Amino acid sequence: MESKKEEVQGREAILKKEEEGDVSEKKRSSSEKQKINVQPTTFPPLEPKPSTSEADNIELLFDIPLQLTVELGRTAMSIKEVLALTSGSVIELDKLTGESAELLVNGKLIARGEVVVVDENFGLRITEIIRPEVRLGKLQ
Repeated sequence: MESKKEEVQGREAILKKEEEGDVSEKKRSSSEKQKINVQPTTFPPLEPKPSTSEADNIELLFDIPLQLTVELGRTAMSIKEVLALTSGSVIELDKLTGESAELLVNGKLIARGEVVVVDENFGLRITEIIRPEVRLGKLQ
């Protein structure tokens, strides 16, 4: 008899919990009551792609714009000194005469060279390409 009593009490406890759940569910907002349909997803098997050469991959980058800068030298000036600049002022740079100018691509040093004049325009004759190991070493 006691086992039947326990069984009945267990069922009553379950019904009571279900009723409490119904009451708390009524308190929820309507957006929380929406049922979500969950289904397993199947993906097609991965197939190996034909390998592309490095030349094909590099072609993806050909139309990306780059900013090239030729840097003759640098200097530090105070705001007072900058405000005092007038037409004809001379700014002394940290490079010596004949020392290589630097070619920067997107702000990164790529090469060095000498400044030349081409049809009344300045140009840069590249004399040294910076090795990739040196450039990558500066990243670390």
